[in-house]
Amino acid sequence: MRSGILMDTGPLVAYLSRRDAYHDWAVEQFATLDLPFVTCEPVLTEACFIAARNGVSPARVLEVVLGGAMRIGLGLQEELPVIQALMERYHNVPMSLADACLVRLTEITDLPICTLDADFVIYRTRRGRALDLISPTGSRALHEP
Repeated sequence: MRSGILMDTGPLVAYLSRRDAYHDWAVEQFATLDLPFVTCEPVLTEACFIAARNGVSPARVLEVVLGGAMRIGLGLQEELPVIQALMERYHNVPMSLADACLVRLTEITDLPICTLDADFVIYRTRRGRALDLISPTGSRALHEP
């Protein structure tokens, strides 16, 4: 496995919002996991929206990327057919665009996903492999060095 972590919306927003129930957990993850985190543009879009709804400036989400703690690791245009197929496979969940992009990123990178979203327990790679998750619910212990 390559060094790094895929970052979902929930932990990113929790890190930025002291009022979030998972704030302390997210701060611990940002301090102990390998940087830079890897994410996708739909996660950043969701995070900006949710941050604003929670009274946090959406610009703070972008500051994390601009500061080098996170990078965008997926070209959506090139991956659209695979992402569309994932969303169709999980239409009953339903799978968001951000979730589909993160599942695709894990297929490409073999990196674990840091998430608060229980839907990732359901998702599988195209080869049927369960996803490696880092979450406060214990889906995976903290990232080993």
